[in-house]
Amino acid sequence: MESDRFQELVAEALDSLPEEFLVHLENVEVVIEEWPTEDDLEDAGMEGADPADLLGLYHGIPLTDRGSWYAGVLPDRIVIYQRPLERAAGEEPELVREEVQRTVIHEIAHFYGISDERLEEMGWG
Repeated sequence: MESDRFQELVAEALDSLPEEFLVHLENVEVVIEEWPTEDDLEDAGMEGADPADLLGLYHGIPLTDRGSWYAGVLPDRIVIYQRPLERAAGEEPELVREEVQRTVIHEIAHFYGISDERLEEMGWG
């Protein structure tokens, strides 16, 4: 898939979020990268794993962990990995769109302090 089309899918996923989720989504940068690095895998607790297994990654301080000290910090980052998502979804464009949306929601949930375990319970793991 062309990178421009993939960027559109990520933008669509962000635009589809309910307003109550977007209102608190401040100081967050959403970026697209081709593949996760070894450091990304390590940050995700996936040392030595296949890079294709990591679809997205949240780097930052979740809202639930922020206190009065939280000011003047660099933006949190949500990274969406294009090639692993495409590999996971297959050739079907609609499946890629659905997987991008699912991954964007999953990573934004981490911004809100929702753990992987809780996301699994909710069906978003």
